[in-house]
Amino acid sequence: MSIQDNLKQIRRGIETACARVHREPAEVRILGACKGQPAERIRAAVEAGVDLMGENRFQEAEEHQPALEGLDIEWHFIGKLQKNKINRILNRFHMIQTVDGVKTMEHIHKRVDEVRDVFLELNLGEEDSKSGFTADGLLKAVHYMAQLNRVRVTGLMCIPPFSEDPEESRPWFQRLHGIREELNALEIPNFHVLHLSMGMSNDYEVAVEEGATIVRVGSALFGRRSR
Repeated sequence: MSIQDNLKQIRRGIETACARVHREPAEVRILGACKGQPAERIRAAVEAGVDLMGENRFQEAEEHQPALEGLDIEWHFIGKLQKNKINRILNRFHMIQTVDGVKTMEHIHKRVDEVRDVFLELNLGEEDSKSGFTADGLLKAVHYMAQLNRVRVTGLMCIPPFSEDPEESRPWFQRLHGIREELNALEIPNFHVLHLSMGMSNDYEVAVEEGATIVRVGSALFGRRSR
């Protein structure tokens, strides 16, 4: 199937999921997770109508972005943040989705002159292989992070423990939604959590049912990675 056909199928899946829970499909953005993709396939996705792209690897962004200069793309960083690359990531990306701890928040706060919106990454399964705040750790840290007034938290993201069964992801998506509601109820300065970035190629419909505003799709959009 072509990228255009893949995108039509993803949109149908989002529309169907939204209909099941009485949401509007316009509330959900599709992010193309372009890890391992050549620039020409990213270009094809943009031409098909995807204007939000996510990079896992800074080195790939350095290849992709110049090759796609002039296209209307909003770039999000969705990979693990290396502290020695934060300056360059801040310069190249509209949004960082993977702020994974208090120290990372501090690093960003020190490096920006104007308020910068970010997403916090949560490791809800507390997996050793993944970065991110635990749910308890985040709630303990929010009042301190609220003092870092050049960083504003506008979203949360998570990657649940992998399962072939999309339904296994549902409790984790429900938990992320619940944390967003807890945070917003606290009315903490610099925390106005609008977005939930959750759901990937195998479970994005479940994520939409549980409140995702951004779904990160790679293979469902581009097909199998080339590298």
